[in-house]
Amino acid sequence: MRRIVAALGERKAVGIGAAILLALVLAAVFAPWIATYAPGRMRVAERLLPPGGAHWFGTDEFGRDIFSRVLFGGRVSLAVGAATVVVATIGGTLLGVLAGYLKRLDAVLSRVIDGMMAFPDILLAIAMVALIRPPTLVNVVAALGVVYMPRVARVVRGSTMVIREATFVDAARAVGASTPRILRCHVLPNLASPIAVQGSFVFAYAILAEAGLSFLGLGPTPETPTWGTIVAAGQDYAYQADWIVLFPGLAIVLAVFALQMVGDALRDLMDPRLRRVV
Repeated sequence: MRRIVAALGERKAVGIGAAILLALVLAAVFAPWIATYAPGRMRVAERLLPPGGAHWFGTDEFGRDIFSRVLFGGRVSLAVGAATVVVATIGGTLLGVLAGYLKRLDAVLSRVIDGMMAFPDILLAIAMVALIRPPTLVNVVAALGVVYMPRVARVVRGSTMVIREATFVDAARAVGASTPRILRCHVLPNLASPIAVQGSFVFAYAILAEAGLSFLGLGPTPETPTWGTIVAAGQDYAYQADWIVLFPGLAIVLAVFALQMVGDALRDLMDPRLRRVV
């Protein structure tokens, strides 16, 4: 861990990405203390005001402060991304370990994984949300978790197949260790690195997918401030008041950029084939 932290500190791009991600997380956590107004506060007399001293990011068509809504929207969007990572990681790890370690299940589970990955992510997410309506936050997380589960499962399956043939696993079998014990004590601990790397990418994909679903009207309800719902609500005023779309869109771009930078660095550092290059 010390080696990884030291190597990350030597890469300026990764440091920038980590700083941006930390700033977004802190802004979301401390939103109640940073926000200048309540996110749902309406004042029609102040509708569509441009960015200024009273409203740093301007106001929307109902006079709501965009700066406050972006801060509180970050709490929901980042929470949706984190919850999606948890669901996708648990389900994908289970499928990938079973497919990679138990040869008799590999053919069936691999075809299921390949079949799910044959669909574009956004189309599969739309179908999943349509099946489990209404589009509440819990349902959106469940749908996105299922959508990105195959990505984790494919990586875990490949890593498990390599670990399955390792000498220490053969030694565990030789002394009579059961399959559940081998999976728990020898396989799963060695999957932490690829799962962590894939989780960072899933986090970024989930934020983009939630924004896309919200833009299409399939995300959380409009009164729930997320970066996607703010962009969706401001699309009708994009030419008249572009700041409604600009600032939440910029938050999405920064979050995805930061997660991709951190994920790329973790992948390079944890991959033995790329470790010399780093």
